[in-house]
Amino acid sequence: MGHNGHMGHGDMDMPSGPVCNMNMLFTWDTTDLCIIFHWWHINSTFTLLVSLAAVALLTAGYEGVRELSRRYEASSAEYMNSLPNDEDDSGSYKWLGKSAGQAHQRAKLVKAAFYALQVFYSFFIMLLFMTYNGWVMFSVAVGAFIGYLGSAGGSATKSAACH
Repeated sequence: MGHNGHMGHGDMDMPSGPVCNMNMLFTWDTTDLCIIFHWWHINSTFTLLVSLAAVALLTAGYEGVRELSRRYEASSAEYMNSLPNDEDDSGSYKWLGKSAGQAHQRAKLVKAAFYALQVFYSFFIMLLFMTYNGWVMFSVAVGAFIGYLGSAGGSATKSAACH
């Protein structure tokens, strides 16, 4: 049986609009590059440059979130150390309706939210890197550099990890 023509595929509609090219090998080619979403399609030098700047800003933002998390954790620890223990009878903070235990729970919830945001953000950055496009990868590194310079600078030995 011959397979010339399209045999039964004549009724299929071909997708119109931009087609995303997904590479699983490292490349510098930006032809039909889509970054994470179908609508984030690179179709010109201008959209490439704007996208690379956006990737760098997104990555720098990750360092900003890490810095906010570190600051919150430090101020939270300082605040927790200033509170009397629940066993303390002084009651100096109990008239506010806040015990050390409640303050600890609130701080733990906020820290958990920061942690969840960082995990989400880091996986998002991983997806950017997994375009396997050298320009996008370089932009991630530039964003990390800028973000680190803009933050108070925690340990540089702490690597960015997916989780």
